[in-house]
Amino acid sequence: MTATVIETERLIMRPWRESDAEALFLYASDPDVGTPAGWPAHSSVAMSLDVINYVFSAPETYALVLKNTGVPVGCCGVVPPEARPHAFMREGDAEIGYWVGKPFWGMGLVPEAVRALIARLRDGLGVRDLWIGFCDGNDRSRRVAEKCGFSFDHSEHDGGATEHFYRLAAE
Repeated sequence: MTATVIETERLIMRPWRESDAEALFLYASDPDVGTPAGWPAHSSVAMSLDVINYVFSAPETYALVLKNTGVPVGCCGVVPPEARPHAFMREGDAEIGYWVGKPFWGMGLVPEAVRALIARLRDGLGVRDLWIGFCDGNDRSRRVAEKCGFSFDHSEHDGGATEHFYRLAAE
């Protein structure tokens, strides 16, 4: 899978660039954004740059760039299987991860991005079942999954944390 540019009504979804580090830090430094997604708040622009170079450089990982400003405000992409191996996923399945900066919560940007990514993965890349996983209490992620047609599949308990998995089955 290689990254491309995806356009939606309000977003340009494109690969992350090193020049996005300051914009990433602006939103990723807020613990209300990262903690529910399972990652620590960014402590510096340098940390954000490292994330761009070593995490967000993965195939099919997109900066969510507002068309009206040209600034990245979130991320949506395929979670690399080696980063989160799941025994229940089969060959040809993919897990989608996403987040958006707090000022943009409730605007429907993430469901818009997820729907566009689903179309790319299904139509362009032949991915079968799609998955979304989120920690107990992350109702924003649950609502995105449901708005995009995913259904509850199962929960897993690991070390006190509960993660819920929603699936969009291949048609």
